[in-house]
Amino acid sequence: MHFLGRRIVKALLPLLAGLITFTVASDKEPICLMYLTGQHDVIPSDDALINPITHVALAFMRSGLFLDSNRTEWPSDRSVDSARQAFAEGTKILVAIGGWGDTDFSLAAWNDTSRKLFAHNVARMVQVTGADGVDIDWEYPGGNGEDYKQVPNSKKEWEIDAYPLLLGELRSALGPLKLITAAVPGIERDMIAFRHNIKNIEPHLDFLNVMTYDLMNRRDNATKHHSSIAGSRQTIMTYISDGVPPDKINIGLGFYVKWFKADKEDCDKARSPIGCKTLLLEDPVTGGDLGRAGAFSWHDEVPEDKRTSFQRALTNRQYDNEEGATYYYDSEEALWWTFDDPYSIDNKIKQLNKELNVRGTFAWGLGEDALDFTRLKSLIGAVKEDVRTERDEL
Repeated sequence: MHFLGRRIVKALLPLLAGLITFTVASDKEPICLMYLTGQHDVIPSDDALINPITHVALAFMRSGLFLDSNRTEWPSDRSVDSARQAFAEGTKILVAIGGWGDTDFSLAAWNDTSRKLFAHNVARMVQVTGADGVDIDWEYPGGNGEDYKQVPNSKKEWEIDAYPLLLGELRSALGPLKLITAAVPGIERDMIAFRHNIKNIEPHLDFLNVMTYDLMNRRDNATKHHSSIAGSRQTIMTYISDGVPPDKINIGLGFYVKWFKADKEDCDKARSPIGCKTLLLEDPVTGGDLGRAGAFSWHDEVPEDKRTSFQRALTNRQYDNEEGATYYYDSEEALWWTFDDPYSIDNKIKQLNKELNVRGTFAWGLGEDALDFTRLKSLIGAVKEDVRTERDEL
């Protein structure tokens, strides 16, 4: 081929790859997955809100349940059968295993014997309950979990290679027809196993639920948004650049509110409250909560000592057009508020789903948005509009 011709073809390759990716992803049904938790086991009665939900993950069964070779019962807050009756026909019902603070995954992944026992028992549970698969919520393989001060990351390096081995045993035990998904970190510092080993992790999974929320937590020392468009974009692009196909990625939404105690002197004098100092939010020795940060769902009663400030946040909330997030800084009580509202959700779905061509969206959690399901309505509306736009463009 002539040199100029080769240069033209080379220049066109990224465009062609994008067109191929778009075609593959658009041929698949967009995923709308909802976690359903025992703390907020509330399901909308309106079919218009239920029918668009494609997957439900019942949270949680603890990972330690599956290390008992004699176990025959699988307790959960809501049974798979009950969930099937509550959602539309064809909705995939998954059992979510793990959750924040579940440290028994380390025991499950420890060696070949423990991995086989764990996988065998998970397969038994899926068979007995009739679930369509499982969602693995290990936070996090390789370290930075709740116990990171007690068990340093250096003692968890072995988990980096053990995690894909555990997923491989699960796939062997469950077979190709059952779903295996995983909730995966939204902050790069927590992607210890994923940055190093995604090529060995991704093939075992049907899709990844990327937790693009809690992007600010009590390990931070400056205010930022916990679920911004910019932060979500950066996270998703990291996974894609590391080799995860976009059509295996779901973007996460948090149906809850977060607050942090700010350094009043620093934030009051700052040009913007975004990026100003917080007070010390966690115990530097134990990693324990110092009571200077918190969260509550839209279904929860607002804590009494936060009601006045939160009402100010709802009334005077602002939208950061540069980062793409809703926030409020209450200078009277030095509280930083960060949360998704219908406007920010609509913007996030419309921008990122199309821009990054991901498979779908998920939220933690469905009942956390009860009783009016305002954020769910915004999510569903944005997804429907996004699908209509794609069809029109085709």
